[in-house]
Amino acid sequence: MLIDREKEQKILTDAYEAEESRFIAVYGRRRVGKTYLVRETLDSKFTFQHTGYYGGKMSDELFEFTASLREYGLKDCSRPGNWLEAFELIKELIRGSPEKKKVIFLDELSWMDTQGSDFMMALEGFWNGWASARKDIFLIVCSSVTSWMLSRIIHNKGGLYNRLSCRIHLQPFTLRECEAFIQSRNIIMNRRQILECYMIMGGVPYYWGFLEKGLSLPQNIDRLFFVKGAPLAHEFDDLYASLFRKPGPYIKIVTALGKKKVGMTREELLNATHLSDSGNFSVRLEELENCGFLRKYRRYGMKERNAIYQLVDNFTLFYFRFLEDRPTDEHFWSHQINTPLVNAWCGLAFERVCLAHFSQMKQALGISGILSEAYSWACREDSTKGIYGSQIDLMIVRKDQVIDLCEMKFSGEEYLVTKADDEAIRRKTSDLLSVTGARYAIHAVLVTPYGMRDGSYTGYIQNVIKAEDLFL
Repeated sequence: MLIDREKEQKILTDAYEAEESRFIAVYGRRRVGKTYLVRETLDSKFTFQHTGYYGGKMSDELFEFTASLREYGLKDCSRPGNWLEAFELIKELIRGSPEKKKVIFLDELSWMDTQGSDFMMALEGFWNGWASARKDIFLIVCSSVTSWMLSRIIHNKGGLYNRLSCRIHLQPFTLRECEAFIQSRNIIMNRRQILECYMIMGGVPYYWGFLEKGLSLPQNIDRLFFVKGAPLAHEFDDLYASLFRKPGPYIKIVTALGKKKVGMTREELLNATHLSDSGNFSVRLEELENCGFLRKYRRYGMKERNAIYQLVDNFTLFYFRFLEDRPTDEHFWSHQINTPLVNAWCGLAFERVCLAHFSQMKQALGISGILSEAYSWACREDSTKGIYGSQIDLMIVRKDQVIDLCEMKFSGEEYLVTKADDEAIRRKTSDLLSVTGARYAIHAVLVTPYGMRDGSYTGYIQNVIKAEDLFL
């Protein structure tokens, strides 16, 4: 059962019903549901479907490819000697197909493109020299290796330049979509528990698919990550190895960012990772951003070259905090409830969930139709100028001359704004106005799961966003 992928389904069904041949690329991080989307939308009505063989040599890939050809009806074919011959066999299969629309689905395409092979040349020749000239071909290519898809297919500078009919960048589920997903599986969780689960696993459907009904959330987390033989105990290594052919430099980058809550500049990352300052480093940052592991943002009033890179992938953050040292307690998560270790992580993880639901936050504030951008901001203390020194993790700068200064506070109950909170918010506002010279109105916004409790220091808060609002 597909959950809330209407936009992506429409793209696929429109292409299927088109009166000319179409070529679509589907990409996104591992486990996000790309293959499931294609299969469910098209009801597996493929003239030919093949999945690349992970880690195989060219001969292995061609052997598996031949097996798929035979499975789809080309019974007497022998193994081709190269990819040019392999795509000739696809043509032969298509010519003999009675279907009105010939759907060709090549999954995990990057694994077929082994070093030194002629795969890309064969793919270009198939589409440019044959399929695109027909009216009945629907070619879908898919890969979890986002970096490969971007460089070799989407931003191809060679024969496939500007040849795609459309591309689908499949995103992780939102909180609302995760709620619908577990409801479809008859798993009972309240929204607080869904939020906490999202703080651990993000919106990756594959991870949520391991949840077992009848168990509490702590029991499920122990079963998924901490018991002997836990299905996701080694997911970190598998994840980065499958996304990047040489994962070492990427892991160095996310490891460095995992130690710095507010993020790091490119120069700071170079110093922390000891990687070479080359074009490859910038490409790696871009690839991690496109995979959804980090976000790149500017501090308000700063130039692009001073951009900050921040780790935002929930699962990676959870791994660094709790899984990297391989706890031996099989009930680790159940035993850690409400400990200082978990409570400190909750604050960080909740902020990341809020950042992933920026559009829902805007909707809750009633500013969906107002042009706005998200920024972070910081300044150092300067007593000679009356500057206290501030760090603002999220501020929404709006075209209607308002800046929403968002204070994200995780709490298990209605949040009570204390005198210290009130003073901190006022100092941040004062610093922001003094340092930047901003002439916008500054609205303090409290983002907290259960809303704000009435108290003596609530008057400066202009709006409150609750966890319920993140489910919009």
